[in-house]
Formats: sequence, C-alpha cells, structure tokens
Amino acid sequence: MAKARQDDEQRLDDAARAGWLYYVAGKTQDEIARILGISRQSAQRLVSLSVSAGLVKVRIDHPIAACLDLAASLQRKFSLSFAQVVPSDPSSNSTTLGIALAGAAELERRLKIAEPQIIAMGTGRSLKAAVEHLPQMHCPQHRIVSLTGNITLDGSASVYNVIFSMADAVEAPLFPMPLPVVVSSSQERALLHEQKVVQRTLSLAAEANVTFVGIGEISSDAPLVKDRFVSPEECVELLRLGAVGEIVGWAFDQSGRILDCPFNDRVASAPLPNTKQSEVIAMAMGDTKLAAIRAALEGRLISGLVTDERTASHLLQGA
Repeated sequence: MAKARQDDEQRLDDAARAGWLYYVAGKTQDEIARILGISRQSAQRLVSLSVSAGLVKVRIDHPIAACLDLAASLQRKFSLSFAQVVPSDPSSNSTTLGIALAGAAELERRLKIAEPQIIAMGTGRSLKAAVEHLPQMHCPQHRIVSLTGNITLDGSASVYNVIFSMADAVEAPLFPMPLPVVVSSSQERALLHEQKVVQRTLSLAAEANVTFVGIGEISSDAPLVKDRFVSPEECVELLRLGAVGEIVGWAFDQSGRILDCPFNDRVASAPLPNTKQSEVIAMAMGDTKLAAIRAALEGRLISGLVTDERTASHLLQGA
C-alpha cells in the first residue's frame, strides 16, 4: 500500500514537471520526453495528467479571453445556442464596431454549408454592415429570404434592408418581401399577404433554418422613427403601451412579448421564427439598446447574439 502511494506521488511529481515544461517553459512534447528520459507518448500522458489532476491552471492573458468568458456566460444565462462577444472601443461612437465583422464571419460560415439551407434576413444598420463585409460567394444551393419589406409609408426606399445588398456578393436565389414595412391598416396587410408572390416569401421565411436580425430600441430617436416607419405620435403611443424594442418592425415589451396593439396590426413583416424550431441570431450593441436586447433574450425572441463586451457585461449584470 505504501509503495502504491509512493508510485502515485512520483507520477504526480512527474506530471507536474511535464506540465511546467509544457505550459510554462514552452517545451514541445518531444523535448519533454528527452528531458525526462521517457517516450513521447509517456510525455503526452503526463502533460494530460497535469491538467486532469488540477496541477495546471491555464489563464490566457489577452483581451479576447474576457470576450470568450462573456460569450459563454451569455449562453448559460439566456440558454443561447450561439453567442459571440467582440472587444469594445470606449473611444469610438460607432454603432456597428466589431460586430459587423463578427456577424459577417458567422453569416459566411452558414453560407458555406453544403446542404441546402433557407436563410432569413431581417434589417438594420449592424446587419447591413455585416453583409457589406461578405466576400464574393457562390452558393446556389441556399435560398435567402427577407423577413420584411423595404418601403416606407410614403413610398420611399429603406437603405437598411439587406436582401439587395447581399445580391452584390452572394450568388444564390434571393426572395425579397415586395411590401412596405408598415401598411396603412390591418385590412390592407391581409389583402397584400394574399398575393401569391408574398405568400411564397412568407412560406419560405416560416421554414428558415437560421435567421439573422437586428434589434431596434423604441424611442423618439429610434431607427423606426428616423426611417419614417413610425410617426412621432405612434412612437409616443408605443412607449405608453410599454414597448422597449422591435425586430423587423414587430414591437415588444420588456418581457419580450410581441404587443397586441394597433401598430403591430399594421406591420407587414413575416412573423418572427420560433426559436424552438430554428436559430434566430441578432446583431446588436450599445447602451441605448440594452433594454431591447435584454427583453429579446428573456422573451426567447432570439437564440443567438453577436454583441460587444460592454453590452454583454451590462446584460449579465441584470436590470
């Protein structure tokens, strides 16, 4: 029994030496084998034992490590299937800093999947910036569909609808939503949704494997107001009803519940996909959007998030 304990202690001593040589001294496993006079396979096993026995605590001293920790924490707290956090730049006023590149990388990864996919696209500044960073891609096996239209009530075009921007880089069948984002009445919406071309787009959106969206806040300075989809008077009414955010026009409250209200009765966008059936990945950051992002997370309107470390930290701190 005493000899067994001595053997175990000796093996831990050897593992500690191997771990120190590998993780601290930066030696290769071949070099460790020569130093300790053992085979390379034995050196590999000792290095593994140094970790499994808790002899080695690895810490990556780099800003990206904090982002990885935040992303993992977001996934745990909000039961997300995907989370990515990019470093914040306190000196920048950009609303798309970092997340556009990260979002583009994730979108590119999905477009590279060999199996045919239906990819639904929302709208927004961050999402459009991500699309503009896509490389030229040939992926005719996929179908890319817009969740929302690109026309305001006065007939002018929205510059933040991404489906046409994607056409510049991605060779794939594209299905725009040939409607205004918001129409004049629920009756007009019903009539427009009966059109065959619109029904085809709505049907595709309902079958999406993955959806990429932006998140907008509800305020007098919100994108919906600036882009003339919502009048200032309607914005005041939405705030009175408790709206904190919107995704492709659908206004929701602080619990992530889509509001039953006259404004939403006029939204012509496709319904948001059910996150129990497909992935919905949002790209959003910034102090002004915190309440909207948190509500979308808590209401399970989204199942994935690309954001920056400042926003992620605030989301993890709670209300």
